[in-house]
Amino acid sequence: MTSRLSLHRRHLLAGSASALAAAGLGTWSSHAAAQAKPLPSYAAWKDANSVIVHSSSTIETRRSAFGTSVITPADQLYVRNNLPAPPASVLDNRDAWQVSIEGVRNPRTLTLGELKTMGLETVATVLQCSGNGRGFFPHKPSGTPWTVGAAGCVVWSGVPVRSVVEALGGVAGDTLVYMTGTGGEVLPEGVPVDSVLVERSVPLKAMGDALLAWEMNGAPLSLAHGGPVRLVVPGYNGVNNIKYVKRLAFTPTESTAKIMQHGYRMSPLGGKADPTQASVLEMNVKSWINSPHPESGTLKAGQMQIHGVAFSGTTPVTKVEVSVDGGKTWHAAHFVGPDLGRFAWRQFALHVKIPAGNYVMVSRATDAAGNVQPEHRLENQSGYSNNSWADHGVKVTVA
Repeated sequence: MTSRLSLHRRHLLAGSASALAAAGLGTWSSHAAAQAKPLPSYAAWKDANSVIVHSSSTIETRRSAFGTSVITPADQLYVRNNLPAPPASVLDNRDAWQVSIEGVRNPRTLTLGELKTMGLETVATVLQCSGNGRGFFPHKPSGTPWTVGAAGCVVWSGVPVRSVVEALGGVAGDTLVYMTGTGGEVLPEGVPVDSVLVERSVPLKAMGDALLAWEMNGAPLSLAHGGPVRLVVPGYNGVNNIKYVKRLAFTPTESTAKIMQHGYRMSPLGGKADPTQASVLEMNVKSWINSPHPESGTLKAGQMQIHGVAFSGTTPVTKVEVSVDGGKTWHAAHFVGPDLGRFAWRQFALHVKIPAGNYVMVSRATDAAGNVQPEHRLENQSGYSNNSWADHGVKVTVA
């Protein structure tokens, strides 16, 4: 049943500079208004009107492009590559792509064609860059200033990693406590391999849900999103979902690659990353409003649907609340559309009748483990894992 809320003038935040600052809204419009850049050739099929091209390796979904359906269309989904994509010729014979499986009792190199005979599973997951929300950090971390658009919810099809491991005799020993995926990008010459190799390790428990996926949203996996085959680790940040995966190993220690040891670490402000700091692994509870959005312009007073998305890593979201006064008062939203499982996001909506004025609209999610989306971001040098509800708010003018 749709919630309905009648708003009165006491809820208005007209001209409230402090409320806008608290909501972290000052940086969004400057990023969205960045001059348009052409789509790179490997992603030329993307919908140029729905994305912001930051660089040849970073493409963000516009907040205004997120609709009310659960699944993000492939031509609107963000792109983040740590290295240039392999040549498109790797897709000419997809089934010939090889993945080395190591750290099992019967290690083998399997072609994608062979993997397709070993099992099949389909799962919907949120795919989110670790730096999504970086653009809201006041210290302006280096890296792409993502706002909300380095995320999407997609459907993967592939073979469960657990099925492959079982077929090869199981993990070869109790000391192998990490699952390590290695990407198949072409590495630049003249530099140490570990300094550029895309290789990430996640706890062994992630194997139970992981896929070697060759299909996304019902179509063969594109080069832009990791085709011919990608390691999908549901509930984990995007960097752990290895594109063009060529090696899957069960290891006693984390990868020695720089991207694992020093990259994607929760370093303190002004500090340098090191292996003792927390790694960016499972996603945290998060939500944001997609409509109204900062590109809406002045809205007409009266009936309105506020809607957005909410998710929480490996734990399902159970509740979303919406505030139109910058977090002073909260109202329960309702979920919209199908529940595609604990790794997918949920669309939420709140029906309001709203008079003229200026508003700061924010959302706050709670998951099944009792984790509540926080008001404030966790400050860190690289701008990772921002799930602050204040930062992700939207400023709306109603006339």
